[in-house]
Order: sequence, then structure tokens, then C-alpha cells
Amino acid sequence: MSSHNGSQFTRSLTGVVLAVALWLLGVGVIVLGARSWLPPLASQHGAGIDRMLIYLLVCTGALVLIGHLVLGYFILRSSSLPRASTDVPSLRAQRVWSIVPAVIMTLVAEGGVLVVGLPVWAQLYGQGPPADAVLVEVTGEQFTWNVRYPGPDGELGRTDPRLISTDNGIGLDRDDPAAADDIVELAVMYFPVNRPVHIRLRSKDVLHSFYLPLHRIKQDAVPGMTIDLWFVPDREGEYELACAELCGFGHYQMRGTLYVVSEEDFARWIRDKSAGL
Repeated sequence: MSSHNGSQFTRSLTGVVLAVALWLLGVGVIVLGARSWLPPLASQHGAGIDRMLIYLLVCTGALVLIGHLVLGYFILRSSSLPRASTDVPSLRAQRVWSIVPAVIMTLVAEGGVLVVGLPVWAQLYGQGPPADAVLVEVTGEQFTWNVRYPGPDGELGRTDPRLISTDNGIGLDRDDPAAADDIVELAVMYFPVNRPVHIRLRSKDVLHSFYLPLHRIKQDAVPGMTIDLWFVPDREGEYELACAELCGFGHYQMRGTLYVVSEEDFARWIRDKSAGL
């Protein structure tokens, strides 16, 4: 075998090895990513959130696999050539292969997400909560969650920043008749199962993020703003409330607990808390 033929054989063999390695890597990524990564659902709208995430994972996984297959093919094809090619694609071909991927990515990234995601967005933010929704005000601060429920009057009372103290974290004005029966908890929430919950989200210092992973709820709490959202928890149990925005040295300990209970247990909890005021 001549040195030229030996060099060509080495290039071809190297190209085959690299191409197969790329193809196996792409397939391996798909196999690993095909398993279920999402935590169990605990809310009615969560299925829509999961559909959007799965759509994105499938599209990006397909693009990764296609990219590996095409790159491996180019390596395999180029390695079999006797010398490097100096052919340059025509201007028309360059335009086509610049525009077509851009159009495809726009359809994947924008069209698909809008079609799949907009209905869920409209459910959470596009309309007001139902009339029978449980109203809960949640105020984030470094490094805890202040939770307030209206009392028997069904109305949240007035707050004043000048009244904030170590034992009055949200500045509740107890002289206001509507505030006299408000229920204030620290990092603990109770929601009735299968009933809408209306959350009024606030922050008294820095940016926080109200995160209930099993309920597919994640919303920034922004200082100076009151952000409203609502959802329906549909599974009883004990769940973690976390802050998903780095908010300072104590960010790691900014956690709370959500208890989703029956309607009867929720009414009993409200009654017991109101009796203790």
C-alpha cells in the first residue's frame, strides 16, 4: 500500500469514527432526555405548562439530533475525498440556507410556543379570578414570606409602611375595622383543594420569586407592585414554597409550607385562627 493510499485510509477511518461518535452522542442525548423530568402535577393548569415544556424539549432534542446527524454526514463525506474541496456555494444557495433555518426556528420558537403557551397564559393572567376564589396576600421579604387572609368580613384591611415592626412585618393597621380580623401567618399557607386561589403578590424590600414547583406557579414579587394571579390546586398534601430569585445571603432559607386540605379542614382552620385574634 502506497503512502498516499495509507494516508487516505487513515483519513477515511478517522472520519468514520468521528461520524459514528457524533451520531451515537446525538442518539444518547435523546435517550437520556426522553425520560420524565417533571415533578408530579398538583394544579389544574399544570398540564398546559407541562405540554409547553415538553414541546420545547422535543423541538430542541430533534434539532440536536439533526445537527449531530448532519455534522457526522459532512465529516464522513469530507474524509473520503482525496483532497480538500474549494467549491463555494452559489449566492442563491447561501441565501436559501440562511433564510430557511431562520424561518424554521421562528416557527418553532414563536409559533409553537404561542399556540401551546397562550391558552395557559390566558388562564393565569388573561382573566380575573372566579368570584368564589380564596383571597391570599403574600408579601416577600428577606428572608421569609408574610401570608395574610381576610377574616370573616372577606376584606383585607389597610397596611402602612410606617407601622412595620418586628411583630408587624407588613405594617397592618389594626385600627382599621377591615384589618382587625385579618389572619397573618409567617411562611405557612392553607388552600382548599379544587377551589380557585387568588394570590396578591408583593415584596417589601428586593426582588423575590414565588415558586410552587408542583403547582407550576412561578411569579416574581417586585417591590412597589401588586401582582395578581390565580390557580386551582387539585391534590391534597404538603408542598414546599420557595424563593426562586437570589435575594441575598439568606436566600437559601427563604422557604415556606403550603397545605392543601379539604374544604371542611380549610374552613375549620380559618375559624380557629379568627377565634384567636
